[in-house]
Amino acid sequence: MTRTAAPAPTGTDDPALDVEGLCVDLSTPLGTVRAVDGVSFSVRRGRTLALLGESGCGKSMTALSVVGLLDPAARVTGGAVRVRGSDTLRLSPAERRKLAGPVLSIVFQDALTALNPVQPVGRQIGEAFRIHRGLSRREAREKAIELMTRVGIPEPRERARSYPHQFSGGMRQRLLIAMAVALDPDVLIADEPTTALDVTVQAQIMRLLRDIQNERDMALVLITHDLAVVAQRADDVVIMYAGTVVEKGPVRDVFSAPRHPYTQGLLDSVPEHAVRGRPLPAVPGSPPELSAVPPGCAFQDRCPLVRERCVRERPVLRPAGEGRTTACHFAEELTHA
Repeated sequence: MTRTAAPAPTGTDDPALDVEGLCVDLSTPLGTVRAVDGVSFSVRRGRTLALLGESGCGKSMTALSVVGLLDPAARVTGGAVRVRGSDTLRLSPAERRKLAGPVLSIVFQDALTALNPVQPVGRQIGEAFRIHRGLSRREAREKAIELMTRVGIPEPRERARSYPHQFSGGMRQRLLIAMAVALDPDVLIADEPTTALDVTVQAQIMRLLRDIQNERDMALVLITHDLAVVAQRADDVVIMYAGTVVEKGPVRDVFSAPRHPYTQGLLDSVPEHAVRGRPLPAVPGSPPELSAVPPGCAFQDRCPLVRERCVRERPVLRPAGEGRTTACHFAEELTHA
């Protein structure tokens, strides 16, 4: 197959990112397991889509697949990831690298490991301008200082000479955001961008992401397990469980009237629903090991609606209202509850 570079955008109504039927296999000591199974979603410029679910449900694996940063033990085995009209999974490694920064970018959850500990932060931020824009070292440094100013780093000209360990966790996260948006990407993926930060700093980081998104009309894919962040910041939500999508739709509709028992369980687990003197509400049990996902519905062992059909037949995503889909045989029981 002849590989071609990504063409220019075909229209403002086209998704900035369109993921269709993405499958990822992971090699483990116990054999190959399916870590992401048929995941599909799309997001347009200026909108925020959240990937929500418990740890290990496949959110980060999906993100790494989209940006082409999978661990060697993992490989994409099916599906498509389309940006600017091209399926990036069918581009050569060199062509995909050209998209990293100007088209697709990512903010990782662990800023200290994502930043190079032996290079000044100004040089790290400016590197994108030297590689993709051909700027001189001095020009790239000025661009880096501009970005550091924009993301709220105090005394940016002096701090550009500092190293990552000389910044607080919140400041390091701001530096990662500066690096990620340096080349005005069409799509920014934020993978747990507020992990290990205190509540006040979390709010500041999320506000910064929102402001930059609005300024640059980016599509934002937000990966999190924080229901409050999703409710406040996202337009649409994709609920993932055991590597699959179990429900998706507009956040307001999904959160006000869930159509899948797992979504309902997550919403019921919010601490504000707790009653003094009683155990905190939680979804019972744990997600299945990827090497032992049961036939039928993956959620069957934790589901209050489980029936014989759930054990023998895997539910597929089907319409559940305007702009909504769910993968539950008995979604109507939640609809009319």
